[in-house]
Amino acid sequence: MVQVDKTSVEHADFKFFIRLWNSTQNQVTPAIHNKIADWLERSWKIGKTKLLLMAFRSSGKSTLVGLFAAWLLYCRPHLRILVLAADFELAKKMVRNVKRVIELHPLCEGMKPAKADQWASDRFTVKRNLELRDPSMLARGIDSNITGSRADIVICDDVEVPNTSDTANKRADLREKLLEISYVLVPGGTELYVGTPHTYFTIYADKPREQHGEERAFLDGYHILKIPVFDAGGNSAWPERFSIVNLERIRTQTGPNKFASQMMLEPVNIAEGRLNPDLLQWYDEELDYTKELGALFVAGRKMVSASSFWDPAFAAAKGDNSVLACVFADEEGNYFLHRVAYIRADGGEIDEATAQCRMVASIAKALYLPSITVETNGIGKFLPSILRNELALAHVPTSVQEFSQTRPKDIRIVEAFDAVMAAGRLYAHTSVQQTPFMTEMREWNPARTKGHDDGLDAIAGAILQQPIRLKKHYGKGGQIWTKSSRAPYRARTDFDV
Repeated sequence: MVQVDKTSVEHADFKFFIRLWNSTQNQVTPAIHNKIADWLERSWKIGKTKLLLMAFRSSGKSTLVGLFAAWLLYCRPHLRILVLAADFELAKKMVRNVKRVIELHPLCEGMKPAKADQWASDRFTVKRNLELRDPSMLARGIDSNITGSRADIVICDDVEVPNTSDTANKRADLREKLLEISYVLVPGGTELYVGTPHTYFTIYADKPREQHGEERAFLDGYHILKIPVFDAGGNSAWPERFSIVNLERIRTQTGPNKFASQMMLEPVNIAEGRLNPDLLQWYDEELDYTKELGALFVAGRKMVSASSFWDPAFAAAKGDNSVLACVFADEEGNYFLHRVAYIRADGGEIDEATAQCRMVASIAKALYLPSITVETNGIGKFLPSILRNELALAHVPTSVQEFSQTRPKDIRIVEAFDAVMAAGRLYAHTSVQQTPFMTEMREWNPARTKGHDDGLDAIAGAILQQPIRLKKHYGKGGQIWTKSSRAPYRARTDFDV
């Protein structure tokens, strides 16, 4: 523990408060943290009461804001601070961190109260002369009822996340709830927003979003500090932790849209993220399963994982297609879109559901699929059991997984295609060129409510699914490639397994 004469630093500035804390943690204070600390302290001292701090992901902004809260209570123990976050657990995390700082920081000695009930996980009250109803610091999720609370400072820490902003209704609801802060904040109180944009319609936008009826930006008039990961000269804002090579790797892995949003702090309009078929890499080789090696090859490359996703629909569904997408991946992280099957049963002696499941089972057999994921929204609720039966009758040892979609389709499509296409890692079999998928890709625009995107959705599902390692299923020497709790059997197929 660092020993400090409190009488000599009674009104220590925030940067000194941070350096002293970091020394107790055997850490140094990077330049970017000094920049944020200067801005926070200067804004507080000159009376700026509407603040917005935007800094790239993993920059330590929430940690610094927690230290700022501890410093404010060190300077003025009578302050009441309310922390709002997208969920209660995230808000509690900041409160717990501030408690820890107060417990261990040399300048905060004697601030911890004697009563345990004033030192809870979601709220605490430091020793203070004033008798106030509200605690020194309180954590609340954005959906919580804050009516009746009073605060001198409200910290909105990551209130905008995908779960609060990925649909128009959620974005409108978030704005409405944030307006409630006006009834909690005392006259002259301070609002501090901390976060990164997660949508083009972000609350952090510098221009009004007319789609939400805004005549001015939601945080219009706020004092802003914005620190993207690259400065105007293309240099890293935190070179000791984020080298240029590391940042380019992050851009490749997450895709340009997400990188622009979370690292460069640019609100991204998903409608401008049209998919470009020219970025696809083409091949015409078929699967090559080598039993002696227990391996599967595509275009001469060994595959290490596979995923397939079936988005079912019946002929009676207006405009919807039933699509099965099959994607393989090699050891280098390349994806091979080997089949996009638009399944249509033309009627006959069996019902349409059984007919479609029989066709899917045939594809699973031909492509050595270890597993098929079936979307169970809508008609898909009863299809997995039928498909399992058809796979068993055909002696195809493919497992069936059930999956219910809960996230917006346009977000799923962008997340699936954005990174792999930007990196040039999405390969497609030439048979894909003969399917409606190509038209879907060229015409896709999430801003339109009408239009076909069933193939895109199925392929996105296959890419986003957790891959299943083929080597666990295709064993050497004719081993069974699907494990089951039931007694094993040897499948009667036209390929040796």
